Amino acid sequence: MEKQRVLFLCNANSARSLMGEALLRHMAGDRFEAFSAGVEPSEPHRAALKALESINVSTRGLASKPLETYADQTFDTVIILCEKAQQRCRDWEGRTKELIYWDIQDPRLHDDPRNYQHTLQEIQTRLKLWLGIKSRAHP
Repeated sequence: MEKQRVLFLCNANSARSLMGEALLRHMAGDRFEAFSAGVEPSEPHRAALKALESINVSTRGLASKPLETYADQTFDTVIILCEKAQQRCRDWEGRTKELIYWDIQDPRLHDDPRNYQHTLQEIQTRLKLWLGIKSRAHP
């Protein structure tokens, strides 16, 4: 069975989308290929990587990439994690089977390092629900 391709998008590709990519690989890497990109990519945020490592999720190979990296590729699902990326990514409509929008607050907006843990938990919870739906739809 061919793996489904999933792309996580956010503004900087430094926290939320990298967390989504790493979590999906960790939770269901046998069924999904996970990728991430940003509208205005910057370096991976150390606190985001630390949050992933704190729950034993591998951060190996995670790097911030521009959206254009995937411009000519197709994905089964594109998950957009912020409003700014949603505004810039309307062209994914019609190019993917499933376009999902989860507006998850940017943990970089506040100095509290626990924000990254909260963001990670929110993405993980949503992925668990989404994977449960996917499992029932494709047993």
